Amino acid sequence: MGQMQDLSRRAFVFGSAAMAGGIAFGSYSGAEAAAPAAGDNPLTAGLGPNSVTFNPWVEISPDKITLIAQHADIGQGVGSVQPIMIAEEMDLDPGQFEVRFAGPSPAYFNTGFKEELAPFLASDQSPAAEAGRAAALEGLRKSGMQMTGGSSTIPDTYEKLRTAGAVARETLKAAAAKRSGVAVADIRTQSGHVILPDGHKIPYVELAAEAAKIPPVLDAQTRDPSTWRLIGKPMMRLDVREKVMGELKFGIDMKMDGMLYASVKLNPAKGQPLKSYDATRAKAMPGVKKIVEIKNGVAVIATNSWYAIKAVEAIACEWAPSAYPAEQADHWKVLESSFKPEFLGKEWRKIGDVEAGLKTGTRIEAEYRAPYVAHQPLEPLNGIGLVTDKGMEIWVGHQSPQFVQHVAATAIGLKPEQVTFHNQWTGGSFGHRLEYENVRVLAEIANQMRGTPIKLVFSREEDFLQDIPRQIAIARHRGSIDKGKIVAADLQLASTAPLKGLLERSGAASKDPDAQLAAGLWNVYYDIPNFRATTYEAQGLSPSTTWRSVGASTAGFFTESFIDEMIHAASLDPMKARIEMCAVPHYRKLLETLAEMSDWKGPLGNGRGRGVAFVESFGTPTAEVVEVTATQAGIRIDKVWVAVDVGKIVDPVNFENQVQGGVVWGLGHAINCELTYAKGAVQQTNYNHHEAMRIYQCPVIEVRGLENDPKVRGVGEPPVPPAAPALANAIFAATGKRIREMPFNKFIDFV
Repeated sequence: MGQMQDLSRRAFVFGSAAMAGGIAFGSYSGAEAAAPAAGDNPLTAGLGPNSVTFNPWVEISPDKITLIAQHADIGQGVGSVQPIMIAEEMDLDPGQFEVRFAGPSPAYFNTGFKEELAPFLASDQSPAAEAGRAAALEGLRKSGMQMTGGSSTIPDTYEKLRTAGAVARETLKAAAAKRSGVAVADIRTQSGHVILPDGHKIPYVELAAEAAKIPPVLDAQTRDPSTWRLIGKPMMRLDVREKVMGELKFGIDMKMDGMLYASVKLNPAKGQPLKSYDATRAKAMPGVKKIVEIKNGVAVIATNSWYAIKAVEAIACEWAPSAYPAEQADHWKVLESSFKPEFLGKEWRKIGDVEAGLKTGTRIEAEYRAPYVAHQPLEPLNGIGLVTDKGMEIWVGHQSPQFVQHVAATAIGLKPEQVTFHNQWTGGSFGHRLEYENVRVLAEIANQMRGTPIKLVFSREEDFLQDIPRQIAIARHRGSIDKGKIVAADLQLASTAPLKGLLERSGAASKDPDAQLAAGLWNVYYDIPNFRATTYEAQGLSPSTTWRSVGASTAGFFTESFIDEMIHAASLDPMKARIEMCAVPHYRKLLETLAEMSDWKGPLGNGRGRGVAFVESFGTPTAEVVEVTATQAGIRIDKVWVAVDVGKIVDPVNFENQVQGGVVWGLGHAINCELTYAKGAVQQTNYNHHEAMRIYQCPVIEVRGLENDPKVRGVGEPPVPPAAPALANAIFAATGKRIREMPFNKFIDFV
């Protein structure tokens, strides 16, 4: 874990040196990634007789072709889009291959994180910036960190999976050439077959044994995009039918012979221990087999999950008090007092003379707030664990396979390599499956039930209580308007640190400032001559973690709301002003596209309003217009227009669905959701107290994808941050009322 612990620090140092011109690393190419040394291919160890693997993503046996999905599928489509990229180059059709999730291995290190780890704006493609990213990539390669997150699935695999498919294709052709005596140049492939000049077809599976005896063709070239059959074309996701028919097995659906079920009651004051408990009632309840104490709570083992859940609820527990303020009001007080030098995270960006600029023209000041919110995926936390004298096997849906091994092993005194991890289809995450609430307790329970498979299922209420929430944050922004222009902006944010908290719980603690707090704050692409972005890291509050779009989910709301306030104070049009101020050409094109899509012509009047917001997160620029009507019963959201530039759209249908889902997610949480603490515990323990957007509230959402960005970008999270500020700005346009705190339903009604 040592390399992982130093990863974020190393990346920062690399980036800093690159800015000074001190480092120049070569790129880690798709070909290198697709063809590591044989010992580095994790598929080699489990390979059957007469089977072949060319790289960590392709395995062919005499009876089937298996393509490896490197990332976790948490609903975003990994189990479809990743094998499709391989299939495009291998000339495979849907239905001709199986899909399996990757196990823990450094071979699957995430190259996509290089963009976030290098301290440069996403739009900066200068030699210094690219050298910094190359340095960060080298650090990632050395660490072998395998993780799904940060909208990195497509950026990470776009090159290497296509290359992996091309290597497999050309090696199979070489095997066919050796068998037939025909020149490779005269051989082609189609629909899972090698085709000889006379039309004879050899199925790939029949060539596996022969292909295993020749070296892979590493100089294979990927196909020209003009020849693509699958990539960039509308397609039905490979998992859709199974999900619609209820056939696909998620982690919570798994069963094993001899399995018992467990459920837990953990200290609602997150992380604190159990003082004592009385399980008298629970012991007499149906199906109960055993009651065991674990680190910060108690578990019931029973013959089914319902018996386990009901019995554990009947246990009376005395808990140690919380280490953070017991009441929500005191959480806000801590944040309010965190704008001090001793809590300084970092001054992330400074342009011009901010103090002098603030003294010019008309001063604008505003404070914004965002609460804790839950992840609330539909599938509650679960997993199956089996501990024997040899080690542990764990079946759980998770985004960080290696960290699962570390956390489970640490909990019961094993070495990480003694934990065998099997990733599962997951019914949603939004950051929840980057944490380990279920992994640690499952290991502890299974260790006390050695030899018996234990299926752990959290009740919905326990899932809410133990969820590590999105960061709580306050922003205090100042700006100045002079002669119809924004001349200064001083953006300050105090928050809990989500990424640092996650890394600490992963066993890879970092003392560096939390870069996610600056997302949506420092990466502002408007031409403001005097600009500063600063973060402060509040201490002693509830632990927080990554949540869909992480720091940008709060800072994007703060920043784009404040930009809108300054634009209004300058008597400018919200859309035209953003276009004119935008300093990056292809970002400006994105805003111009959005204006054309929405037919933006200024104020609507008659109780109707439109708001616009533009936020770049994880390198993906996203701009949205929300249109609302103020009715007698409350605000009705009528329509949303969204423009996103990802450089390359791999699956147009899934792209549109991801964008629409992100908008619904962002709007719903902005309107309805917050977690509050009382007596150290979260008060909202089910969906009726933490509501998503209702179907009748959902607007028409029109999406347009652009491909002007010079790099391939991700889309799972970037549609979320602009939703809240665009809605707040629309409400102001319709009603004249500024909302500066989420959730909005505390200040205005919605229909």
